[in-house]
Amino acid sequence: MGGENKWMGLVYVAPYVIGLLVFTAIPFAASFYLSFTDYPLLSDPIWVGLENYTRLLFTDRTFHKALQVTLTYVFVTVPIKLTFALFIAYVLNYKLKFIGFFRTAYYVPSILGGSVAIAVLWRYMFADVGLVNMVITSLGFEPISFFGDPDYALYTITLLRVWQFGSAMVIFLAALQSIPTHVYEAAAIDGANKRQIFFYITLPLLTPVIFFNLILQMVEAFQEFNGPFIITDGTGAPLRSTYLLPLYIYDKAFRQFDMGYASAIAWVLFAIIMVLTVIAFWSSRHWVYYAGDRRN
Repeated sequence: MGGENKWMGLVYVAPYVIGLLVFTAIPFAASFYLSFTDYPLLSDPIWVGLENYTRLLFTDRTFHKALQVTLTYVFVTVPIKLTFALFIAYVLNYKLKFIGFFRTAYYVPSILGGSVAIAVLWRYMFADVGLVNMVITSLGFEPISFFGDPDYALYTITLLRVWQFGSAMVIFLAALQSIPTHVYEAAAIDGANKRQIFFYITLPLLTPVIFFNLILQMVEAFQEFNGPFIITDGTGAPLRSTYLLPLYIYDKAFRQFDMGYASAIAWVLFAIIMVLTVIAFWSSRHWVYYAGDRRN
């Protein structure tokens, strides 16, 4: 009986293990090897050692530009998205009329936001003759070239990702509802107002969830591809002000057929994400509060 259960368990686990090996582990190892090669896809890879890495780190200006744009995109998008998600979750935590409808309505953009249709819609909304400019001109202001001006293009795409705050909001909402009510009652008896309760009780108790959302959203932002690719036709226009590293990886791999160099860029991107994640975990000891902690 025990042997049958063992084999049955292995059968159930097998699809996941096979998928992990075929679609994750093997491509992961293959890309690491290819990053040290010159691989034009149509012929066998040729070992070139660290040539790809030295080229992209020291001589490739396009990589430097894409890295700058990507870091700006991440460091602007993630804080704004988390702040907005927490604010909406805090409001939706109150027992208001039709609260279920509003929670669903605010969550829907996170489901639709990564789709091709929404990216196309965003492109036309912020076009020179799009809905947003129609509203601006109706108010008596000059239209804005959102995707034609480098000063606006990246932030317009950033706004698309911020709009997809629903998933982070749901996690914040669940955390808010898990805070014991007696904590708030004790604070109210002590004379704390709503601002003090939020900053000295609610926010510290939410820090583990804030940290979780921070890591999750940062990793996702570094891998952003669909929106910028569809909106700019993969060019990163104007003047590559929206040219994120995933777009550069795609161009090198599937347009210029330089898979070795694309793999090297991907591994540098992976290293950046890992370093920032390690820094976030190191810093968490100073600002993340877990139940049961004893801090002076």
